[in-house]
Amino acid sequence: MTRTVIESATKTVTIGFDEPFCVIGERINPTGRKKLAAELEAGDFSTVERDALEQVACGAMVLDVNSGAVFTNKMAEDPRYADNNFVEPPLMRDLIARVQALVDVPLCIDSSVPDALKAGLEAANGRPLLNSVTGEEERLELVLPLVKKYNVPVVAISNDDTGISEDPDVRFAVAKKIVERAADFGIPAHDIVVDPLVMPIGAMATAGQQVFALVRRLRDELGVNTTCGASNVSFGLPQRHGINAAFLPMAIGAGMTSAIMNPVRAVEMEAIRAANFLMNHDDNGYEWIKFSRILDAVAEGASFAEASKASANAGGSRGGRRRRR
Repeated sequence: MTRTVIESATKTVTIGFDEPFCVIGERINPTGRKKLAAELEAGDFSTVERDALEQVACGAMVLDVNSGAVFTNKMAEDPRYADNNFVEPPLMRDLIARVQALVDVPLCIDSSVPDALKAGLEAANGRPLLNSVTGEEERLELVLPLVKKYNVPVVAISNDDTGISEDPDVRFAVAKKIVERAADFGIPAHDIVVDPLVMPIGAMATAGQQVFALVRRLRDELGVNTTCGASNVSFGLPQRHGINAAFLPMAIGAGMTSAIMNPVRAVEMEAIRAANFLMNHDDNGYEWIKFSRILDAVAEGASFAEASKASANAGGSRGGRRRRR
């Protein structure tokens, strides 16, 4: 069975077909979050720190750390701030330092800027997940050497120089190309986590069917683990969390092994916990029973985040496996 190993200084998380579904917390990301971007520009990391603690308490096993901030005020004062190659590398180092000081789960280093990826690799403890490489030739030549040098797994996104295809066969071909090019660098397939790209169901009625079929092919034909931005499927629709909660178990049943998502949502996390139990990835329902106590507290009036924090403080959250010494 394919296993992708991600590590912090003290914990190991394994993404695999026979492992519990890996929840990668998405919230440390200033893209589209103007308030967070403004805080980071002012050197204020309080929201980042709160999001890190809350996501882990709610069940995130890995935290995605994205440095894609736009510093509008500094840009007006210094034109260098208009360049992400200038902004992101130092910001990535600062973000990782802050997060690692608070939580001990592995990290996913997320940027479109190769120098920011490199800065994150230098700052991160253990064996982080790198996010990401695409099938674009320039991107392959820039990112795959970093993956090889630092011996880390990487998210492979199924788009290339032609953009994102609506044809699932094309997206599969791009994923296969990345796996083959990675092999040329000596990077094994078990260190490639493919994102087959989830299309919005509101814009494409077959989006769910497409991704389920793609995930099965990626598992059966390439033997790779998979991930996605789970909320993409419900983009632009009302009551999005219900759609996400239906999508996730169906994706898990098709063979998807991880997702970048918001864990601070009870309905999605309930769906994942139940799917783990039904897929026989939860021995004797131990995690489901623990999670049910959190839902009981929510029913009594606590917020999901508050109930999850109380459970974590009581020793009810593991967030990853302890590394063996």
